[in-house]
Amino acid sequence: MIRTIFALTTLALGFSATTHAIEPAELAKRQCRSVHLSYKDIQHDAAAAYMEVEVKKSSPGTYFCALGFNKGYFGMQELANGKKVMIFSVWEPDHGQDPRKVPDENRAKLIEKGEGVRTGRFGGEGTGGQSFYDYDWKIGENIKFFVRAEPVGDKMTKYKGWFYDNNRKTWQLMTEFQTLTKGGRLGRGLYSFVEDFRRNYHSAKVARVADYKNGWWMDAEGKWSPLLKFKFTADPTPSKNIDAGKVEDGFFLATGGETEMKTTELWKDTIREKGKGSVPESAKELLK
Repeated sequence: MIRTIFALTTLALGFSATTHAIEPAELAKRQCRSVHLSYKDIQHDAAAAYMEVEVKKSSPGTYFCALGFNKGYFGMQELANGKKVMIFSVWEPDHGQDPRKVPDENRAKLIEKGEGVRTGRFGGEGTGGQSFYDYDWKIGENIKFFVRAEPVGDKMTKYKGWFYDNNRKTWQLMTEFQTLTKGGRLGRGLYSFVEDFRRNYHSAKVARVADYKNGWWMDAEGKWSPLLKFKFTADPTPSKNIDAGKVEDGFFLATGGETEMKTTELWKDTIREKGKGSVPESAKELLK
């Protein structure tokens, strides 16, 4: 859980030295509060995970993370200029902030990338490998995400991410990165979140809402189990206009604008009934 906690207090939440220096009341005026679903029903180190995301409301400068795991994250962004992209990234074990200072042997290595995918390195939130794909996702569009982890001996793991391109009717490979681990997979701390990374005061006045549906995780033996339980958490920004709760076959997250916390209290667990959804056979084929 250590790496997951690191994710939720740095990258996922946009936590930084700059944020620490700003008074809480000013933070609430400047930005939407980052909110997340921490899934609580994963019993073993997950080998793969599946999630469907439907954005209901967005605004420039928003990141909707579909699947966060112990070494990375995968989701969709609306950039400050309104452009839409998919992003899949994997951390390195080094906890530094400057990607140029990471020794070659400690760097996340690109193993494979899909056609049209841009790759590079990132810093400032830990360091690692990152990939982008231009995809003009729409409000109300249901998008499928799939992540797989494959240990390489007892020191490294390969992480591979795909999303389903609804326009081309096919799974689009993002990238496969290999990074130093202790032979682990995705971990037990899968999560999703919504983040306002624009933080220009106006952005705090606009609501962001997304449904996270039909979530599943797979153990090392290939058994799939649904994600039915989550804990609602948020970053230290003191804004109260946040919410989370159950929707059909999943959960929702909301933050900013006219949002009211009227469904679920922070730090509380919520359990939903198992729905009719399942992992598509086309996604399972990606494991072969």
